[in-house]
Amino acid sequence: MTADLFDTPERRDLRATVRKFTEREIVPHLDDWERAGELPRDLHRAAAKVGLLGIGFAEEVGGSGGGLLDSVVVTEEIIQAGGSSGLIAGLFTHGIALPHIVDAGDPDLIDRFVRPTLDGELIGALAITEPDGGSDVAALRTTAVRDGDDFIVNGTKTFITSGARADFVTTAVRTGGPGYEGISLLVIDRGIDVVRRLEKMGWHCSDTAELSFVDIRVPAKNLVGPENGGFALVMRQFQVERITMAVEAYATAQRCLDLTLAYVRSRETFGKPLVKRQLVTHKLVEMAQRIDLARSYTREVAAMIADGRECVAQVCFAKNAAVAACDHVVDEAVQLHGGFGYLRDAEVERHYRDSRILGIGGGTNEVMAELAARRLGFTA
Repeated sequence: MTADLFDTPERRDLRATVRKFTEREIVPHLDDWERAGELPRDLHRAAAKVGLLGIGFAEEVGGSGGGLLDSVVVTEEIIQAGGSSGLIAGLFTHGIALPHIVDAGDPDLIDRFVRPTLDGELIGALAITEPDGGSDVAALRTTAVRDGDDFIVNGTKTFITSGARADFVTTAVRTGGPGYEGISLLVIDRGIDVVRRLEKMGWHCSDTAELSFVDIRVPAKNLVGPENGGFALVMRQFQVERITMAVEAYATAQRCLDLTLAYVRSRETFGKPLVKRQLVTHKLVEMAQRIDLARSYTREVAAMIADGRECVAQVCFAKNAAVAACDHVVDEAVQLHGGFGYLRDAEVERHYRDSRILGIGGGTNEVMAELAARRLGFTA
């Protein structure tokens, strides 16, 4: 059974390590980081020291080993131990900034960017989305024109997670003609102009920025993979990003259920605890049911990805189903907390705000449905 894959002795030990780290290094400071609008660099170094930043990256490139299922365990446990999806986004941005570089296999790029990032010394970001492009990657307009041993880059990127703190940005650029065949990936580590920090509904501890590149000269040796071959690299990694967001969704829902169960057991109204009321227990059952179904299916799809199986439609199903479960659970969690649930003092209030991005980031619910329809042959 897939569930057994997540309950091996090694992964139980990993969970214990992650929980201890979260309770010691994250939970006491998370409110302050939310107000500061970013995570401290020292947190990256601390996470690297215990091997968490390197989970899912091979030891040959400076990682801690393990694979996608180990990364799923880390994501689940950080959130369920009191972290947040926003914390995951800010601390593990390298999970979307580095895989393309590792996949391409250039030793120089790995030494200059992958190893120091996994050591917690550099922060990387991924820049694909543009102000007028959204999920239409093939229509991006940021250009990189060859000039001798360099590329001259011009363009704007937006919604860039960790963009305000990034030391380098793995950037999708147009090096060829129109459409997906003209797209390349280029690591930009100089001349990055942070146009503005973007203020968001949630994920407050995860800085998000709009970036501008104006006649920036980037060495051609910073090209990731073949010129005009970037689209395939981007698409391969989207699968992992999307399944990770599905994990964030059901893990957030589970944390909210745990918090709500504790609250309704202790909160008394009209002479008895809320949990003694049938209406409340039925709500809790509905929350638990949706979480369990989303978790079971998402883990199954994660195992398919880890096995190298083609499962694009299933990834779309998992993300949309987990997001729907999370939407329901966080809403009920705030409702069952009553007035307290509306206060910033309540952890469920943060999860309520943070969860809204999960049905948008990595491809909206609607984009997921359209992609699944194409894969299943439902469109003309």
